[in-house]
Parts: sequence; C-alpha cells; structure tokens
Amino acid sequence: MSSSAQSQDPQEEGFFTHLTELRSRLIRAGLSVFVIFILLCIWPGTSRVYDVLAAPMISTLPPGHTMIATGVITPFMVPIKVTFLLAFVIALPYVLYQFWAFIAPGLYKHEKRLVLPLVFSSTILFIVGMAFCYFVVFRSVFHFVNMVAPSSITMAPDIEAYLSFVMTMFIVFGMTFEVPVVVMVLVSLGIVELQTMRKARGYVIVGSFVVAAIVTPPDVMSQLMMAIPLCVLYEVGLIVSRFLRVQAKQTLDSDQH
Repeated sequence: MSSSAQSQDPQEEGFFTHLTELRSRLIRAGLSVFVIFILLCIWPGTSRVYDVLAAPMISTLPPGHTMIATGVITPFMVPIKVTFLLAFVIALPYVLYQFWAFIAPGLYKHEKRLVLPLVFSSTILFIVGMAFCYFVVFRSVFHFVNMVAPSSITMAPDIEAYLSFVMTMFIVFGMTFEVPVVVMVLVSLGIVELQTMRKARGYVIVGSFVVAAIVTPPDVMSQLMMAIPLCVLYEVGLIVSRFLRVQAKQTLDSDQH
C-alpha cells in the first residue's frame, strides 16, 4: 500500500507543479490587464476612451444629435467596460506569451518553431482586423444607416446597444483576419492538403459572401468590405503555406545530409 502511494507521489507532484505554474501564468496575465486598465483610467480616462470608440457614430449623426444612455449607471459602466476591453487588447501579446511559456516545455522543437510565429501573427492580424473595422467599416455602416433612416425618426443611439454592436463587429472582423493563420495551421499540420485548399477557392468565395451577408448590416458596401478581405486573406494563407512547406522540405533535406 505504501509502495503504491510512493509510486504516485511523483505524478501528483508533477500535476500540482503544473497547476502552480498555470496559476502563476494566469495571475501575471490578469495583473498585466489590470495594470494597463488602471493606467488608462488615469490617462486618458474612461470618458475619453469611450469618446474615441464612439467617434465613427458621432461623426455620422445629424448636427445637434448625440447618443443617449437609458440606464441609471450606464454612463459610468459602459466607459469602464470599453476601457477594460482596450486594456485587454493592449495586454494581449503578453497574455499570449504567458500561454506560450506554459505550453512550450511540452512541445517538440518543430512545434515550437511553428507555434510562436503563429501566436505573434494571429495577435497582429486580429488587431489589424479590429482597426480595419473601426476606421473603414464603421463609417460606411453608420453613414448607410443614417442615410436610409426615415426623416420622422430622430437618431439617438443608446450607448449600451452601441457597445454591443461594435464589440460584435470587432470580433467578427478580428476572426476574419485570422483566415491566413487557419489555412497555415491546416496545411502545416497535414490536416488538409495544399492542393485541396486551392481547389476549394470557389467554395470559399461563395462562403465569404454568405457569411458577410449574415453578419454585416444589409448594405452592399459593408458586405463587400468583409467578403473581399476574406477571399484575399485566404489567398495570402495559401501563398504563405506554400512558402512554409518549401522551407520545411529544404530544412528536412539539409538535416538528412
């Protein structure tokens, strides 16, 4: 009985060691978000952060019109939520690094070479997708809504509904810009052959327009601004995947020699 318990001790010790390290990594990631959140609250302040987020909508409203808050504490809570989300986006590279540092010891050498660039590129692409949505898509969408709204309707969007809308659009376009990473992972891990991905171009184009029609407002410009990047990014993923496959083959040949 005692020998059995002793044989399990190393496994239990290793398990608790991993749990301790995971907790440490999560605490570091959480603290990084919290510290950045506090700094943003000090400067430029939660109100200023929300004003920047609301700028695309405010710029398309008729003169004298503004946004409203229907809840009692909504004018306080919504800017706090926006500031916290901005803090998370700023801290995202460090958060993902903590995730990488936790799983890295269990990866093979070739997996480490693949994962770190993917973590970095996926972070950059997600942020680029959000920026594209903010600077390009929002102005087109809000201009379209303002243009087709009946003259009998007074435009006064609720700030909480606005936050929900922009966060949904940020996530959708952030995920859209992850398409090259998805393609590279599928091809690099051998889940799908590169030739099969090339043959699927037609389906991807049709699917891109279907997805764009579902998740974007019902104006043609918004749908094109999502569908076209999807198709282009898919092609980028194919090009990079081909380059990585050639590079991996050259590395394998040099190792054999």
